Amino acid sequence: MFSTRFIASALVFAFTVSVSAGPVEKRGISQSLMNNFTRYVQFASGAYQLACPAPLGTTLITQASLAFNDDATNTQGYIARDDDRKEIIVAYRGSIQLQDFVTDLDFILVDYVSPGVSGTSGVQAHQGFLAAINSVTSTVLTAVSEQLAAHPTYTLISTGHSLGAALASLGGVSLAANFPGVPLTVYTFGQPRTGNPAYAALAEKLIGVDNIFRTVETYDGVPTIPPISWGYEHLATQYWVFQDPNTDPGNVKQCAGREDPTCSDSIPSSGINDAHLRYFGQLIALNPIVCI
Repeated sequence: MFSTRFIASALVFAFTVSVSAGPVEKRGISQSLMNNFTRYVQFASGAYQLACPAPLGTTLITQASLAFNDDATNTQGYIARDDDRKEIIVAYRGSIQLQDFVTDLDFILVDYVSPGVSGTSGVQAHQGFLAAINSVTSTVLTAVSEQLAAHPTYTLISTGHSLGAALASLGGVSLAANFPGVPLTVYTFGQPRTGNPAYAALAEKLIGVDNIFRTVETYDGVPTIPPISWGYEHLATQYWVFQDPNTDPGNVKQCAGREDPTCSDSIPSSGINDAHLRYFGQLIALNPIVCI
């Protein structure tokens, strides 16, 4: 017969295990995912250059000074083809000129409308970001369609930093809706909130949560704006660099849901700061080597 002391000890042990067992916080990412972050941030950074003739040695399809440019909204970027990795990369430039900051400040939520995207009832997006992406959407879709026709097995990448990150998110929704059978991955760096909860749901549905990598560097204040109280909500999934160096996979946390309070939502909102300008080993916009 079991002693009273043994039974009591067993109950204490069982209670301890049941209390401690719960969701395990996932800190640290794989080296392969870190390699992707350090790779695609260079495409995003290259979009700031006046000319980017061969992004990371890939084949340039369009660039800011040619087709992928809208003067009215000052929306610029490029499309590159990587024949080694069989990828078509769409990279959007972030804020660097006055018109870009005008776009950033046009933060009224408006009904979302974009070519080829349906099921948008209740979906709203940042007015400035939406006007910017729609000004180049036809050009991007045409160029991507031509590339996929010539390279039907290639996958799609949408990427950008800051304003360019918001555009990469919106552009990713457009690509997913217009090329539904083509694998797509979205990598954003320092993305501000881009739309309302219905927009987040639409993006997650079309692109897939597992194909969205929304990265945030330590105390970068841009991802904390516009505030949630204005009707905005991020989309999943966030990857938060909780401490530097930002090239150490152990310093990146995969966050839960759209607005994880233990990730970048936990930092004070400070807008554009030094953390916004450094991502995964890159000083954003300051490395022309990524374009050759």
